Amino acid sequence: MTSLRMLNVKNNNFSGDIPSCLLSNLKSLESIDFSWNAFEGSLSLASLANNSNLEELYLHDNRHRLEVNTEEPTWFPSFQLKAFILSNCGLNKDANGIIPSFLKEQYALRQLELNDNGMTGNFPNWLLDNKVNLTGLELNGNHLSGDFYLPSNLNLFSMWYLDASANIIDGELPSWIGSILPNLRIFNMSNNLLKGRIPPSMGNMSQLLSLDLSNNGLTGEIPGTLAKNCMALYTLILSSNNLQGQMLPKISNLGNLYILDLASNNFTGDISPGILNTSLEVLDVSNNSLSGMLPNWIGDLRDLQVLMLSSNLLGGPLPLSLCNMHDLFLLDLSSNNLGPNIPPCANVTYMRFLHLANDALTGYFPKFLLTGSSIVTLDLRHNALSGEIPNWIGSLRNLKFLLLQGNNFEGLIPWDLYLLKNMSILDLSNNNLFGQIPSCLKDVRFGNNELNTDLYGVFQTTHIDGDVWLKLEEVEFMTKRRLESYKGNILELMSGLDLSRNNLTGFIPPMVGYLSELRALNLSHNHLMGSIPKTFSNLKNIESLDLSYNNLTGPIPPQLLEIYTLSNFRVAYNNLSGKTPDQKNQFGTFGEECYEGNPLLCGLPLTRCDGSNTLPFVNQTREDDSWREAFLWSFAGSYVVAFFGVVLFLYVNSYYQFVLVELVRKLIPSFP
Repeated sequence: MTSLRMLNVKNNNFSGDIPSCLLSNLKSLESIDFSWNAFEGSLSLASLANNSNLEELYLHDNRHRLEVNTEEPTWFPSFQLKAFILSNCGLNKDANGIIPSFLKEQYALRQLELNDNGMTGNFPNWLLDNKVNLTGLELNGNHLSGDFYLPSNLNLFSMWYLDASANIIDGELPSWIGSILPNLRIFNMSNNLLKGRIPPSMGNMSQLLSLDLSNNGLTGEIPGTLAKNCMALYTLILSSNNLQGQMLPKISNLGNLYILDLASNNFTGDISPGILNTSLEVLDVSNNSLSGMLPNWIGDLRDLQVLMLSSNLLGGPLPLSLCNMHDLFLLDLSSNNLGPNIPPCANVTYMRFLHLANDALTGYFPKFLLTGSSIVTLDLRHNALSGEIPNWIGSLRNLKFLLLQGNNFEGLIPWDLYLLKNMSILDLSNNNLFGQIPSCLKDVRFGNNELNTDLYGVFQTTHIDGDVWLKLEEVEFMTKRRLESYKGNILELMSGLDLSRNNLTGFIPPMVGYLSELRALNLSHNHLMGSIPKTFSNLKNIESLDLSYNNLTGPIPPQLLEIYTLSNFRVAYNNLSGKTPDQKNQFGTFGEECYEGNPLLCGLPLTRCDGSNTLPFVNQTREDDSWREAFLWSFAGSYVVAFFGVVLFLYVNSYYQFVLVELVRKLIPSFP
């Protein structure tokens, strides 16, 4: 097919090698696209040396199975590429992953993408020399280092996107960057080691749509020129830096801004009123040092869908204007001093994630949550809420993470919890709950469910991509005796039940052992009694099991040895007896502290037993019982002998019989 001009086999599942003869014989090819397949082996671009008509070469994502070599010394390309896309391949592995040197002579390039290829070396500013037609450059996900240096005499007026994120590039952004790239629309240098200030010349990028400089070491304030002149900006992401000052300059002109992420910086002062003139849908300024009250005008941001203000110094009552925000699906006000009440008119109709932990909330369980049937995460940990957990909690059918730890809730655990079929993490610890553990908890899945289907439906009418929740949603849960933070795919896999530090009584329902998806179970610091259910051997995914500080009795079921996932196990301070489980598999890793406080428990790793695992204290108890029994029999025999001796003495001696009768008559007048 020597006259073939376009060869496009993208989006298949082709595997195996790409035959070099296929490319070398098809000298009329102008465009080649092998993207999104599963090609293996190696490909040398030297096989394309004589394809003088070639203008486009696409090799997007071949699952890191294909190795591409561009550094054979005997070849020189006869083509001038306009587009060269190579990603998720092994590039020049035999040459230490260097950037393809043949690109120095490719002057017609318009689109160059070399993402996730394992490239090393300094940032290649030489790639930009004499590339006046270059519109896009992507180098993200490699191992490029050195300064991000752009010579001041470069002419890059045609470039509209530049992405060198997820490398190890350091140094400062060039102060003249805005003059070199005045027409840039997308600029992403996130996840590098940049330092210094954001150059004011970036205000010259009047067409800038998206700026992401997150996860660097940038300092100083947001330049006023950037906030004033970049009026087209719709995404501004500067999180995880060391920026300071006000969150936005006083004079801002960002009317098209709908995502503002300034989280994890050192911003101070009030929430900037500069965001009022925006079209914000996402606002994240969590983990800063913002102070003052939550302004009443916050309710004027009626398009807001994500509001994250956690871990600041905000205080005072929540404004009534929150009731005007009907489209919120993620609200995080945790770790402030907000309260004591939540406006009862708060609208949670479309709410998916609600985080109000570590605030100053008081009163009963919020009634406005009755309309929150879409809520997936409800986090009210570490407040001063009291009263009972209402039965209508079961109407929140989409609840997956219910976190009520560290409040003053009392009463029984509501049976309606069994209606929460999608539950993965239930944390009721550190409250004043009493009564028995409801056996109906067996009907809760605590594991795989349809969370994604519900979540993705939220984003169909928004600008936000459907998997953004993976980056935004985060849940904290105590497991393995430490507080862990779960987000993204890990959060989907996590499941746990924590009822510790309450006043629960009664037996552990055997049905709890059938919650086979549970990864963490904590029933410690209660008043539970009875034996450990043998059904716990069915907890095949359990990683942390804590039953300590109760009144449990009987032996530890040997069937627990069948749980191979267990990495944390505690039954300390109960009344367990018998022999500890054999030091096999995971139980060989548990120390003495896991079993201490059970005086009738014996066996390794406890030190009170000898090597043969005998029970000397039990034998001693048996010896004591034998001695006590002999004493009682001898005492009884002596008592009987003494009694009959007195009777016989009185019978023989008539004088003492008379004296005894007269004494009885005086004490009992009616005696005959």
